[in-house]
Amino acid sequence: MKKITVIRFLYLFVFIAILPVLTQAQDILGGQVRGNFQVDVQTYEPNSQIGITKEDINGEKVGMNGFGNFIYTNKNFTAGLRFESYLKPLVGFDPAYEGTGIPYWFASYKKDKFEITVGNFYDQFGNGLIFRAYEEWTLGYDNSVNGIRVKFNPFKGVALKGIYGVQRYYWVKYKDSDRGIVKGADAEFFLNDIFKAWKNNKTKIILGGGFMSKYQKDDPFFKYKLPENVTAFSGRFNISRGRVNFLGEYAYKINDPSAINNIIYKEGQALFISGSYSKKGLGITLGAKWIDNMSFKSDRFETGNALDLSFLPPLTKTHSYSLEAMYPYGTQPNGEMAVNAQVVYTIPKKSKIGGRYGTTLEFNFTRVNAIDKKALNDTTPIGAEGTKGYTSAFLKFGDLKYFEDWNIEITKKISKKWKMILAYTYLNYNFDVIEEEIESDHNIYKVHVGVADVTYKFDSKNALRLELQYMETRQDSGNWAAALIEYTIAPKWFFSVRDEFNFNNPQSNNTYHYYSAAFGYTSGPNRIQLSYGLQREGILCVGGICRKVPAASGLTLTIFSSF
Repeated sequence: MKKITVIRFLYLFVFIAILPVLTQAQDILGGQVRGNFQVDVQTYEPNSQIGITKEDINGEKVGMNGFGNFIYTNKNFTAGLRFESYLKPLVGFDPAYEGTGIPYWFASYKKDKFEITVGNFYDQFGNGLIFRAYEEWTLGYDNSVNGIRVKFNPFKGVALKGIYGVQRYYWVKYKDSDRGIVKGADAEFFLNDIFKAWKNNKTKIILGGGFMSKYQKDDPFFKYKLPENVTAFSGRFNISRGRVNFLGEYAYKINDPSAINNIIYKEGQALFISGSYSKKGLGITLGAKWIDNMSFKSDRFETGNALDLSFLPPLTKTHSYSLEAMYPYGTQPNGEMAVNAQVVYTIPKKSKIGGRYGTTLEFNFTRVNAIDKKALNDTTPIGAEGTKGYTSAFLKFGDLKYFEDWNIEITKKISKKWKMILAYTYLNYNFDVIEEEIESDHNIYKVHVGVADVTYKFDSKNALRLELQYMETRQDSGNWAAALIEYTIAPKWFFSVRDEFNFNNPQSNNTYHYYSAAFGYTSGPNRIQLSYGLQREGILCVGGICRKVPAASGLTLTIFSSF
């Protein structure tokens, strides 16, 4: 790892050194440097109350995740790198990240209608149904592409790009792995810019399409013949007029037998549509998503959160309160049909209901079901290995419910000093499907959550916030209550104490308290936060991608800065 880190740094240094010759002697030393860094440190202590033993810690008393981004820009030239260190990775992160090095580096040059990038890059085609490369630090997720990207704008209203490379897989070099080579192209057309007659038209139309391909050698020792080249295609549109916007994307993937779909030879499809309307005081968003066998990775045998080519946008709401977020939904790439509706309405100020400062109501509904799958014949089970898997009806709900979320949130400023948020959430959570990957409805959690969040401002800088939460369910670990008190001295300081309390647990007669205390300091682009206490076991999801977070006890320190 150290050897390749040095080599990459030398490559980048040499490239920067010779660039003046290649670009008519631009002054490289006259550019600007910017970046950021973050360090997350966590200590581990045994705690009998939440079941953490010395054996669980196994002598590892401290974990650390850290990164530093450095980006250099001079006129049309940009270069950068990211240093990362995981010593050892924090609990809940993949142990394969352990180590230190430079996994991300790039150089980019833009001139007139062209832009070329060599090294690592993040990008996506459309909504990401066939390709999205991105990084999410809190999840330990990074599927950047290492290779070449070219962007070309031949004339106004047309944007073309192509990529060729391999994806990041922790610290593993390409030659030491079986992951495939990825290549693709995307085109986007802004019709109002292309056609002069449409220039001032109130209706704005954007069309786009792309293809993505992976090449991975067949395994001669595997019992089935596997396709070496797998290609996916997509088409999309975005139409807006005034207060109305409507967008959609359809994707198709040829058969791609993999560990995720149990080695079936069925094509994959996906459809994502969304419509919205907004005006002063009112916003409405409706969405739907249909996914059928759309896991798309550059390694057919990878089952973890790595090497994804496709991104299947979630429709579920991202809850900000801890008990509401205890049961998040993770996208099911083998098949799901989802619908979502969101309405945000602000009752006008100085009305009887809205009061002096107005009141905002937010309603959100999400429902996710299985898709309608039928067996190929009477003797072949659905999803049988080595077959075409099943047949499915386009845009049809299956009978099995995966997830349902009803929630309403009321935000009201009572006076210059008082503000409150009240929320209620009802969830149906299919544990078997979401966490065990079993098509069953034996373990569906029915969850009610209530939240009251009240803030009192002493003056323009000092504020006290009280947050109370209550969750009731007869399944899983039973009922929970949570309380938080936070004192803020704007814009620099905050101090908080909290407790999450588990009771009426059907699996235990005991009650459990998860105490913690924290403080934070912010000064411009610099932030430091320190907390100490207990962390309950749970699941963290961002964008439909999830990782399990084990229970922990100890100190957590986060330092962040940008420049």
